[in-house]
Amino acid sequence: MEQELQQLGAQVEALSEQVETVLPVLPAWVMPLAVLAAFFLVGVMAFRAVFWFLTRMVRSRDLFWRSLVSRTRRPLRMGLVVAALALGVAVAPLGAAGADLARHGLLIAFIILVAWVLHTALQIWTTVHLRKFTLDAEDNFLARKHVTQSRILVRLAGWIITIICVSAILMTFDGVRQWGVSLLASAGAAGIVVGFAFQPVLKNLIAGIQLAVTQPIRIDDAVIVEGEWGQVEEITGTYVVIKIWDWRRLIVPLGYFIEQPFQNWTRETSSLIGVVLLYLDHATDIDGLRAEAQQVVERSALWDGKVFAVQVTDFRERVMEVRILASARNAARTYDLRCEIREKIIGFVQREMPHALPRTRETVSVDGPDRRLPPEIEVVGGGAPD
Repeated sequence: MEQELQQLGAQVEALSEQVETVLPVLPAWVMPLAVLAAFFLVGVMAFRAVFWFLTRMVRSRDLFWRSLVSRTRRPLRMGLVVAALALGVAVAPLGAAGADLARHGLLIAFIILVAWVLHTALQIWTTVHLRKFTLDAEDNFLARKHVTQSRILVRLAGWIITIICVSAILMTFDGVRQWGVSLLASAGAAGIVVGFAFQPVLKNLIAGIQLAVTQPIRIDDAVIVEGEWGQVEEITGTYVVIKIWDWRRLIVPLGYFIEQPFQNWTRETSSLIGVVLLYLDHATDIDGLRAEAQQVVERSALWDGKVFAVQVTDFRERVMEVRILASARNAARTYDLRCEIREKIIGFVQREMPHALPRTRETVSVDGPDRRLPPEIEVVGGGAPD
């Protein structure tokens, strides 16, 4: 291979000398630039041929393979162009300084290409891995677990790849490399300042790793944060987006879910127990109310058949608190089931138990036996005065 490159370089050099004898007015840099441009075009043509061939191969396959070829289009083009330019630099009549500059540029391009390929491979792996799970299922606990882990870890890996890529590019320059070594060796005040400056970034980075490993929240979890009920819509590298029930978005830093308490309604499973509280008069027929509530729940398509209960949970001065429990497969169905129970139970109470509605009792005491009062008012202590 080296002999072939040397022969090709000798032929290009001889051709450049012939061109210079024919056109002596051209600058010296024209021939090297023309050689590099020719190899650049060779790389572009090679990319078009390879991409055309790959597109033809996956035309009759499913969407995954077509999207795979589409996603690798740009990295493939850059790789073939860099390879062609590397051959061009090897055979072009460049001087020592020009050859060093070209090789340095190709080295930087190669580092960027490697980072790009790694990032694309991560995206492809995530797509392949998540094809087995769907968030649209009613019991999507396992899907939420894998989607959350994959998205957080891919973002963290993307940041790590970017940092390593930038560091590797900077280390190719002697001045920056020496500065970095001296900075690490000194480890003085500059290191402390940089540490404080990057404290929020490092805090979110560590919080992201903790969220990916421990998973106190997942994509599509039903949570209560800052008094707002909603679902986890997106987890980024620095914040979490909560979609509130009225379509507002609550933006919360990642560190919040590590440092502050919050409610997660779907931490272990998608099923939830819905609570309906009724405030009724003390004369309410609890057995009749329990029987009607059981019929309402059993006829509902939202109930999962696991949990049902009717209990008197509190007595107050004017009313008693009756709690109805019923479970459903996910948060949305639980909310709808609670609304259905409220609507049908209040209708039943209005029709069959109007006396069970909250009311205020008054006892009126009057003096004098001759005073006429309505028959429904009881007279207490109505004897003749002394």
